Amino acid sequence: MGNFNIKLFWQIMMTVLLFSFSIPSYGQRIIQGKVTDEQGEALIGATVVIEGSTNGSITDLNGMYSLSVEDGSYTVRASYVGFKTQTKDVVIKSGNQTVNFTLLFGTDLSEIVVIGSRNQNRTAIETAVPVDIISMTNIVDNAPQIEVADILNYLAPSFSANKQTISDGTDHVDPASLRGLGVDHVLVLINGKRRHTSSLVNVNGTVGRGSVGTDLNAIPAAAIDRIEILRDGAAAQYGSDAIAGVINIVLKSDADKVYFSSTVGEQAEGDGDRTQFNVNYGFKVGEKGFLNMTGQYQYRGRTDRAGEWTGSVFKTNGSGIFAEDFAEDDFSPFDVGRRLTATEAAAINSANSVTNNLTESEEEALINQNGGRRAFTMKVGQSQAINTGLMLNSAYDLANEGQLYLFGGINFRRGLATGFYRLPNQSRTLTTVYPNGFLPEINTRIFDGSIAGGIRGKVGEWDVDFSNTFGKNSFNYVITNTHNASRGTSSPTSFDAGGFALSQNTTNLDFTRYFDDALNGVNIAFGAVYRIENYTVIAGEEGSYRNYGNVNTIDTLADGTAFSNEFNQTNIFYGRPGGSQVFPGFQPDNELSRSRGNLGLYWDTEFQFTNKFFVDVAARFEDYTDFGSTFNWKVASRYELTGSLAIRGAVSTGFRAPSLQQRYFNSTSTLFQIDPETGENVPNEVGTFSNDSKVANLFGIPSLTDEESFNVSAGLTATFLDAFNLTIDGYFIKIDDRVVLTNSFSAANSSEIAAILERANAGRATFFVNGIDTETSGVDIILSHETTIGSSKLNSSIAANFTQTEVTNVNIPANLSGAPDRFFNREERNRFEDALPQSKINLTFDYKLNKFISTLRFVRFGEVYARTGIDSDESTWIDQKFEPKIITDLNVGYNFTNDLKLTLGANNLFDVYPDENREEFRSSERFIYSRRVSQFGFNGAYYFGRLTLKF
Repeated sequence: MGNFNIKLFWQIMMTVLLFSFSIPSYGQRIIQGKVTDEQGEALIGATVVIEGSTNGSITDLNGMYSLSVEDGSYTVRASYVGFKTQTKDVVIKSGNQTVNFTLLFGTDLSEIVVIGSRNQNRTAIETAVPVDIISMTNIVDNAPQIEVADILNYLAPSFSANKQTISDGTDHVDPASLRGLGVDHVLVLINGKRRHTSSLVNVNGTVGRGSVGTDLNAIPAAAIDRIEILRDGAAAQYGSDAIAGVINIVLKSDADKVYFSSTVGEQAEGDGDRTQFNVNYGFKVGEKGFLNMTGQYQYRGRTDRAGEWTGSVFKTNGSGIFAEDFAEDDFSPFDVGRRLTATEAAAINSANSVTNNLTESEEEALINQNGGRRAFTMKVGQSQAINTGLMLNSAYDLANEGQLYLFGGINFRRGLATGFYRLPNQSRTLTTVYPNGFLPEINTRIFDGSIAGGIRGKVGEWDVDFSNTFGKNSFNYVITNTHNASRGTSSPTSFDAGGFALSQNTTNLDFTRYFDDALNGVNIAFGAVYRIENYTVIAGEEGSYRNYGNVNTIDTLADGTAFSNEFNQTNIFYGRPGGSQVFPGFQPDNELSRSRGNLGLYWDTEFQFTNKFFVDVAARFEDYTDFGSTFNWKVASRYELTGSLAIRGAVSTGFRAPSLQQRYFNSTSTLFQIDPETGENVPNEVGTFSNDSKVANLFGIPSLTDEESFNVSAGLTATFLDAFNLTIDGYFIKIDDRVVLTNSFSAANSSEIAAILERANAGRATFFVNGIDTETSGVDIILSHETTIGSSKLNSSIAANFTQTEVTNVNIPANLSGAPDRFFNREERNRFEDALPQSKINLTFDYKLNKFISTLRFVRFGEVYARTGIDSDESTWIDQKFEPKIITDLNVGYNFTNDLKLTLGANNLFDVYPDENREEFRSSERFIYSRRVSQFGFNGAYYFGRLTLKF
């Protein structure tokens, strides 16, 4: 595999395919026509197929299609997302025939889907596994949500994503999941091609801790035609990560159209203001191609729902900030290497005396003189973000149904979040720099880019698709309004703290053919994929990570004398933390660049035994250069009991390869501790160690391997009373060897751990490990209805997801058996089992009357729990249940003309908040609402207006 020449393979395949697509066909009749909407506008990219075959076509830039057939009788079906499917019977005896379609607006389960089946003519309701289709056109025009993750959170009950707070990088990338499983158990595709993940691994105390997800918000919503959500295990079909399901984002292909929208909004509290501008423009490339482009600018303001800090601000405890009185010629505790004057020493001693002996009333008066308690608290809420992006989608038709295609985009995000307030009475605050303390800021610089291209068409009777996709995500930290306390007043107040990056290149070759003369039809698909990934960690500048006070020689005096701790007063610098406050930077020892490759081979055959019964069998082999190979399979089936009722189900195995981030992420800092025998400062590493590190090896942490899953699903689909569609699907998912991030181990945990840490010269250590097994079960229910009331249309739906996850086994390495609560404690179990809503119910009404369109949506977010404490000691348990809440969204739009529309609306119309934290979780009133578990956030009501222009 290491000698596989991708470039040569690409060149050979391009030559063969281009030659194949140039071969014309003879001796056949033509069915041709145009597909339009109710206003006569051409529907570009509509699907037109001959039912019961793979003979199909996609409408061109003018809405035209063409099908080659023999003489005979056919049923021709036209479908387009967001419109009702239409069929027409056609008899061909001699000559060609024109068949036009006018599709009516409305949801339809008869839409052709890209995922869930490799049969290119299979509709959503005909698949053996559940597939949701979300048309984005009306959502982008009308919905309060403007980011993709937020949109799905309110539309798809099985999907969950919320903004996090006080969680470092996770403040800037929303952890998103399906069916209550991990952030890394959902595979994201763009136009059917694998999307790269974020380079960020979530390491803070949020849902999704220890996992890596895909940044959905890097994709402009205005660039999307529709989103397909496959709610079933699909690793045997699509490879790693697809344990919970697959999200396929299909980009717009419109031509000769311009779309512009401007959105402004604000939270009811007066913060969290949002501004968004979208431009989408498509144009023809000659007579056979198109290029569709979307540009986006988006600003999201910060919100703050913190309470007022109730603890001490200026008053110090015990002996004060510094351990002793100072005298003339002592070294300064603020400026490394400088000696104090008598006046300066007296001032420090006086300040210590005052802060040590402040009464409560005196401190309160001092607090009020400096802005009140609100000035000394933190900001708890969503981060600020500025998103700018560009997305494109294009294709050019070749002869013999061939097509060249290209799509991709870039996104730049600048984020701003904060951490805990550094109070003036804390040793990590230099009051000579920040007299009243400071609120450090985490600025992120995130880049996300991708490009995919390929060629597809007919080679003989086979549909062939050859493509290459490259994607990259980089994540850098800039820490501002901070300092390195160990450096004294000479410390800068901003630092480049470094970051990380991930790149991924995927090459696919896919073959598909439908045999209509075998059984009632057999669809065969097979192919290969080769993927290369690279992960890098980038060090920050020295001041962002170095502890200047905890080294033997930290500076040089003016006369050239080495300045070290032995010349200074005890603990002046030694007690002050090094690195940039709130987020110490990555060290040069953390820097790395690691790569891996994997080759995948798959086979997928669908047997249509009768018109009412088919079985799909899929198998996949993958080989990874870092952990080895895996084989997975899937069997799915659907049986139509009547014309309006069918049952379906699937059984499969799956896998998820440990991400490079989980294998190689490391973030350590160096603390110097006095050796009691020699009296010398000895360096000790603390932090997260990579899976292949010496420390991990000493702890007996095994090399990460793949997670393995077993999935069973069963359900039914029904259509009744000519207006109702119903789907019910139950599922059971068992996952073994899930990768988790342990808590921090220290010498206090056990004598065995203390001995290992001493051998490793480490103080505290955290690792990624295949640590737990889980079982998840649940059910999805969707009921939709369409009706006409006079000249108006009403589409209604109720969709629900009920899910439950249980940690069934914890796999603790022998060396760590003495500290089970450090390996995987109650709080970690809580994140996997019930920190996400165990149910979500969505009731939606879409109403259209003449020039008015309105959507009313109620979303019930189920209960969540927060749990802490030691497993073996119930007296330490602190638990809280957060009750279910209903969030109401309402928007009303008016079309002044066919091209100009105004929409006004609200998210969380009635300003609903989650239950407040119990006292033990509030941290002296900093956290009124939980930052560890979340149902729907805690921003409150949001009101918006949107102007849309189309021409």
